[in-house]
Amino acid sequence: MADKRSEEMEQVRRQFIEKIADNMHSFGVSTTVGRVLGIIYMNGEPMTLDQLSEHTGMSKTRMSQVVRDMMDLNIAERVFQAGVRKDLYQVEQDYYQTFISLFTSNWRKAIHKSRHFEQTLKSRLEKLRVNEEVDEQTEAELNALLEEIYEWIDYYDWIQRLIEFFESGEIFEHVPKHPNKK
Repeated sequence: MADKRSEEMEQVRRQFIEKIADNMHSFGVSTTVGRVLGIIYMNGEPMTLDQLSEHTGMSKTRMSQVVRDMMDLNIAERVFQAGVRKDLYQVEQDYYQTFISLFTSNWRKAIHKSRHFEQTLKSRLEKLRVNEEVDEQTEAELNALLEEIYEWIDYYDWIQRLIEFFESGEIFEHVPKHPNKK
């Protein structure tokens, strides 16, 4: 009976891991990253690349890439444990913090790409305005494009403030984690 119960518990853990992977996929993260996040989460303590490779059947090299992706997304971190010589990796145990880390990481990447794009276009347009004699229509088009760039800059500044709103925890003052608990 105990074996059947432990087998059933293991089946539930596997289903939980697959649901985490599925949820992560719906947030735009690969199911592999989601599965590894679920494995570490359900393990309840940090794991080595060897342990993760064994659980997933993936090579240690591939597992290293997946864990690196997770660290880039701020949903995993390397941790130290006395007496353990291999690198250990832990994931956030708070679903809300994982959500925030995941989305703010992606938003930061979008902002970074956008800043380069907007600076390049803004510079090109300003050179056109200064270096060439332009007629009224071209001047109006340049101004319209510059105005669009300034709107773009404002939009990404707003995303930056949104990131800060989430990361500061202020979001939970407006959208509580547990609205029915007092």
